[in-house]
Amino acid sequence: QVQLVESGGGLVQAGGSLRLSCAASGRTFSNYAMGWFRQAPGKEREFVAAISWSGDDTYYEHSVKGRFTISRDNAKNTVYLQMNNLKPEDTAVYYCAGRGGGWYYTERDEYDYWGQGTQVTVSS
Repeated sequence: QVQLVESGGGLVQAGGSLRLSCAASGRTFSNYAMGWFRQAPGKEREFVAAISWSGDDTYYEHSVKGRFTISRDNAKNTVYLQMNNLKPEDTAVYYCAGRGGGWYYTERDEYDYWGQGTQVTVSS
C-alpha cells in the first residue's frame, strides 16, 4: 500500500509560480510511475503530467507543456510539480497519483493510488 500526501498549493497571481510536492510512504516508491492530475469545479479530473520510475521519461498535457515541470527524488520518496507562468485556467485541485510499473501513464484508471489533493487558485 502506498499513501500519497500533496502540499504546496495556494493562491497566486497570474504569471506567478508554485511548486507542488507529493510525499509517498512505502519502500518501493522508486518502482512507481507517478502523475499529477487536476480537477476544476464542475469538470472532470484531467491529466496534467506524468513521470516514469527513473525520472527519465516525462509527458505533459498540451496546455501546460513548457510551463510545468514534473520531477522526482526517489531518495526522498517525493514527486514535484513546478508550475510557472500560471494562468487563471490552471485553478483546480491538484492530485498526485501513483502505480507500480516503469513507464508513464496518462489515464486516471491506470493509477492505483491517489492523494487527497491540494488547492491551487490563480487570480487574474
